[in-house]
Amino acid sequence: MKLINKSMLTAIIALSTASVYYAQEVKDTASKSKDIEEVILKGVTDIAKDRKTPVAVSTIKAAQILERQGNQELVELLNTTPSVYATKGGGGFGDSQLSIRGFESKNVAVMVNGMPVNDMETGAVYYSNWTGLSDVTSFLQVQRGLGSSKLAIASVGGTMNFITKSADMKKGGVVRLGVGNNDFLKTSFAYNTGKSENGWSSSFLMARQSGATYIENTNYEAYTYFFALGYQPSAKHNLQFMITSSPQWHDQRSYAPSIANYIKYNPDHDNTPYRRYNSDFGYYTDASGNRVALANAMNYYAKPVMMLNWDWNISDKSTLSTVAYMSNGRGGGARNLGGIAGKGMSTFYDNEGHYNYDQIFAANAAINPNTAAATSTLVRTSSINSHNWYGVLMNFQHKINDNWNFSVGTDDRYYYGYHYQVLSDLYGASGYKDNTNKNAPNRVVNNTYDYKKLSWNPFGGSLAPMDQRLAFSNDGEVLWYSGFGQVEYSNDKLSAFLQGSVSNQSYQRIDDFVLPGSPQQGQIIDRKTGFKDLLGYNIKGGANYNLNENNNVFANIGYYSKQPLMSAVYPSNQQVVNPNLTNEKIFSAELGYGFKTNNFNAKLNLYRTEWKDRFYRRGNIPNIDGNGNTGYSEVSGITQLHQGVELEANYRLNKFIEFNGMFSWGDYQYKGNATGANFLDDNTPVAINGNNASTLYLDKVKVGGSNNNSIPQTTASLGTTISPLKGLKVYGGWQYTGKIYSTLNVAEFLKPGNESLKLPDFNLFNVGASYKISLNNPNQYFTLGANVYNLLDTTYIQDGATNIKTTDTITANNDPDKGKTYEQAGRTYKGIADGNRVFFGFGRTWSATLSFNF
Repeated sequence: MKLINKSMLTAIIALSTASVYYAQEVKDTASKSKDIEEVILKGVTDIAKDRKTPVAVSTIKAAQILERQGNQELVELLNTTPSVYATKGGGGFGDSQLSIRGFESKNVAVMVNGMPVNDMETGAVYYSNWTGLSDVTSFLQVQRGLGSSKLAIASVGGTMNFITKSADMKKGGVVRLGVGNNDFLKTSFAYNTGKSENGWSSSFLMARQSGATYIENTNYEAYTYFFALGYQPSAKHNLQFMITSSPQWHDQRSYAPSIANYIKYNPDHDNTPYRRYNSDFGYYTDASGNRVALANAMNYYAKPVMMLNWDWNISDKSTLSTVAYMSNGRGGGARNLGGIAGKGMSTFYDNEGHYNYDQIFAANAAINPNTAAATSTLVRTSSINSHNWYGVLMNFQHKINDNWNFSVGTDDRYYYGYHYQVLSDLYGASGYKDNTNKNAPNRVVNNTYDYKKLSWNPFGGSLAPMDQRLAFSNDGEVLWYSGFGQVEYSNDKLSAFLQGSVSNQSYQRIDDFVLPGSPQQGQIIDRKTGFKDLLGYNIKGGANYNLNENNNVFANIGYYSKQPLMSAVYPSNQQVVNPNLTNEKIFSAELGYGFKTNNFNAKLNLYRTEWKDRFYRRGNIPNIDGNGNTGYSEVSGITQLHQGVELEANYRLNKFIEFNGMFSWGDYQYKGNATGANFLDDNTPVAINGNNASTLYLDKVKVGGSNNNSIPQTTASLGTTISPLKGLKVYGGWQYTGKIYSTLNVAEFLKPGNESLKLPDFNLFNVGASYKISLNNPNQYFTLGANVYNLLDTTYIQDGATNIKTTDTITANNDPDKGKTYEQAGRTYKGIADGNRVFFGFGRTWSATLSFNF
């Protein structure tokens, strides 16, 4: 904890201690914890209610998160939810990927207490910024499809809402300790004061975890702090303040190695893939002669969030809920710049498949960056993606009579994103000469930033000065204004709603490296583009009808005119507005049926979603030009059709045994063709068949991922929980994933007839147990827990980054099988070409926990 800013830590401890002392001096008026839904349903969170809200919904409560997460990624707990696929991505801490109904995270609305957290420029969600949510979440609700949120949010695939602990929870605390494979260690302490007679309450939590994941050289360190302060001066007013953050750094595996290299670099040399293999690190020899590991891929970030909620019961019929929030994030991830005699990092691999840093350091040391040409040294940089984000949500709700009510509100946000690169390791060089800033070319920079020095400033903190920025320095400014409204009708059997929203998004790009007055795409540009206003809207409605106390049916339908993201407004990293700019159009419809008895629940859903005029950008593509250079692709005019069936059920046989299961079948495919273009990282167009832009023949091609990830179209799970003794639970589960399609690559769909690469199906088994040891005081007890993930140590491919077929010809000049097809050369693995770049899933891992509640 020595890295914590002293003044901030003192403030947290002072507030926490004072609130604990004060609450203990007065009578605790809460004899038991308020049901969390009673607290937050009055606000802007739009939590779905069973047999009332007409959407497909699944809820995971805090007890299940604490019991089963261990050292898994939080979103992996959703793999037993229909149409949800969560993986560990590259395998680094917090690098998980998620899709719902075939739509990735940037098209899933992720919220904390109803506050949208998708990046306002890219739509992305970086789960490494939110690793502390598992410690403070009261429950997690996933609404598949357009959902019930009134906001104008990107809920194409669904909505995922984390509801965090309220300050007025039951008085008590908990201390936890967790251990696991690869030196996983997690400690935490939390305390809730309960509500005092004067209406004050508070909660706080401090946590730390460290270790490594299953993958080579993926060390990490992460902290979490959470503080909530509540005040209810009267029955009319309830104020809740919250601040939380999870500062972290972690070494990564961002590049997906080929299957051939997983096999080649297996230390056992048994012709099987070495699933732990990581090509994004290497070794150097220190002054004492020790071999030291050094990461070339890493990420670090701190995203503090402050929220102030005010619920005002104006009258028996009217309420006003207001949320003001701020989030100033700081951090970035690794990239490389430059080269040594034209050689990049990939030319310095040793015979173990790792970087030989001794060679890189020696070669860099021999170069004088002051006299050499620009980019003549090979260095590691941090690509900064920081931001300042402020917003206000307001919702006025009025009950007209026993059956009718309406809501109106506004969602307003301001976002300023900072994007540039700074040096993080010179790799033995004395400096790096950069010539990308047209206003100050050929500068030699030698100041480096330590990514393991975490940010504890709740207001964000400082930015790097302009003279230390490399490669690019551009900012994105986004203004968001919206209004929404909803009319709702309900009685004992029928509930229905109609809602709509209108929003205006204004985008401005600021580039400090361009020369004002210079031309781009035939236009004279300036440092600032000016704001481009884009109007969007949505309208949706639905109804649920309870046929009787056991059966209900529901339906919903909606249309969403969604504004494109920043990269579509200003494509190719330039200052010129896209002349073909258009809103994306989403139409969705769904039917559902529910059956419920005392010991059995089942839900069945049918859905259809069509998404037109989609634009997407895929970055960090290796060897995009065939000459070893990295670049990005931009694809426009995409139409996707996603439809499917979902079933989930729960059956309690008796007080000892409970079963749960789900099945989802989807058919996700592209409709018609699209247009794609490739660029180097410096925005130089890459010619494809003689042109930069080419037709992509995607009609009826199965939808795959967009960034080193895959999309499954069939999932299933079956689990059981056995409680043979009081306090003891033993549980296990089977998960099936099938019809898995790899990432789309522009160069692989330049002629008709190609298909997405289908990866092998796989089955996984997880088991666990927990035991509660009660003490004489009913509020005090110990809990022991243990989990084993991938019990059978199954080898499987979770994500694919390429679409190479067994009938494709091997083209690499240094490959002895050049000119043959993969099939002819015997270069296949489980039916797919071994030239495909993939991420294998983790092997068998485990975790154990001990907690004490008081």
